[in-house]
Amino acid sequence: MPHDADAKPAWPLFQSLASFSLAGDLMAGLTLAAIAIPEQMATARLGGFPPQIGFFAFMAGSLGFALLGGNRFLSCGADSTITPIFAGGLAALAATGSPEYQGLAIALALMVGAMMLAGGAFRLGGIANLLSMPVMVGFLAGISVHIIVSQLPGVLGLDSPDGPTLDRIGVLATEIGRTNPVTFCIGFGVLAVVFISEKVSAKIPGALIGLVAATLATIALGLESKGVNVVGSVPGTLPRPTLPALAPEFWVRLVPLAFVVTVVVMVQTAATTRSFPTDPDKPADVDRDFLGAGAGSVLSGLFGAFPVNASPPRTGIVAETGGQSQLAGLAAAVIVLALLAFGTGLLRHVPDAALGGILLFVALRIIRTRQIVTIYRQSFSEFLLILATAALIIVLPIQQGAFLGIVLSLLHGIWSTTRARLVEFERVPGTTIWWPAHPHMTGERIKGVAVIGLQAPLSFLNAPSFRSDVAKVLGTTAPQLLVLEASGMVEIDFTAAQILLDIFKVCNAQGVTIALARLESVRAQDAFERFRLFDALPREHVFHSVDEAVHRLAK
Repeated sequence: MPHDADAKPAWPLFQSLASFSLAGDLMAGLTLAAIAIPEQMATARLGGFPPQIGFFAFMAGSLGFALLGGNRFLSCGADSTITPIFAGGLAALAATGSPEYQGLAIALALMVGAMMLAGGAFRLGGIANLLSMPVMVGFLAGISVHIIVSQLPGVLGLDSPDGPTLDRIGVLATEIGRTNPVTFCIGFGVLAVVFISEKVSAKIPGALIGLVAATLATIALGLESKGVNVVGSVPGTLPRPTLPALAPEFWVRLVPLAFVVTVVVMVQTAATTRSFPTDPDKPADVDRDFLGAGAGSVLSGLFGAFPVNASPPRTGIVAETGGQSQLAGLAAAVIVLALLAFGTGLLRHVPDAALGGILLFVALRIIRTRQIVTIYRQSFSEFLLILATAALIIVLPIQQGAFLGIVLSLLHGIWSTTRARLVEFERVPGTTIWWPAHPHMTGERIKGVAVIGLQAPLSFLNAPSFRSDVAKVLGTTAPQLLVLEASGMVEIDFTAAQILLDIFKVCNAQGVTIALARLESVRAQDAFERFRLFDALPREHVFHSVDEAVHRLAK
């Protein structure tokens, strides 16, 4: 039986174990391990690491999140969303697969972990909103192309070309006639098994089934002699704490890459936490889960691996198979540890093409086709944002494209804020309700009264245009009473406050009575106090409703 969900954890560090169910968590852990083992191997190969490094990352992510995280279901480990980003960035500093490359990956994991821990400690969950939905959809589409291009050579039995993504696509197109049919059948056979299993039930470990079948076929039919490349020897040594010996300048050069990876991890962790909440009746504690993911990356670095991330599909598996706490993730980590200690001989004949087939499925799954179609139909400008983001990720070096994707998302937010303009209000006939004027709604206006508002935070981005719009209202309607409906002004910065002071002074100079209604935001109220706006606006001209202001002050 599960423990009381509201019980206090015996040890605060392991908050996510507070309501474990031994039977349910062990069953969920077994299913999670069956899903994670082939996925972690494939993701490690995607990043240019041997398979056991993926196992280290999964064990570290599971332990770290159980230690500091709060979400009961979240699975943390190697993730194909961030792997192409940091692999591309590290490859620009050292040869893929070299000791220097692994040392840089360890350092990067420690840096990402430190940034995540800082984000959780200082409650910076808002950073997860840096990527808007269209930018995130375009980002994932671009990452998908990178994964497909990187894995197709292995699935087709071809040499992997070097250079930019578009050049590699061109080379693959000219070399496709040299495809090894046996390797092709293995890669796309595994892809088909995973795809069909997913369609039947997400609980079926299709990747593991495909991987085992491909490995047995390789051994039984002697496919290695027919040009099928295999994983080869996998060391059974267990991870030991290690620190990279890097010159200071390399740590400095890793900072931009660490920042980009951290933002993506924050976005995906927050999305996973909100999609699978511990308690549906309470808001998700994103900051607490940043701590868990950060601890996972720090441990992953100490274990000699790379940064880790939350996985929505694996988290869904835990939630759907009866998992009640992070005991499920720890159980899966123990199973992976046992495989690493006693079963590495089983892994040496795993075909590279089988791992490629698994990653092709992952690449196709992260393309959010339905959202792309919906955004295209409902907001063509934001659909163009998807295309622009995907193009940046595909055409540029991936770490640069990811950084510019973040910049594009911020510019999109700034553009949306600057578009906010003054809104005029009218009274709904027969009521005391004042509503934004609309061509399809009949409203009433009172002579000598103008009611205006801004349905956005008032900041340096839109305050100058708001002042211009107010001047137009004063010039065209010449009101005796101007009521500022402030329910939409949830924030007011210093620049905006100075502009409001100017507006109040202009109204006083023109003999226009100014009133404030529905200043509901606590932050906006605090801004009025801090910026001394009440020095220019009498407090008796502040009202709870527009109708009250009109009745008290209209002549």
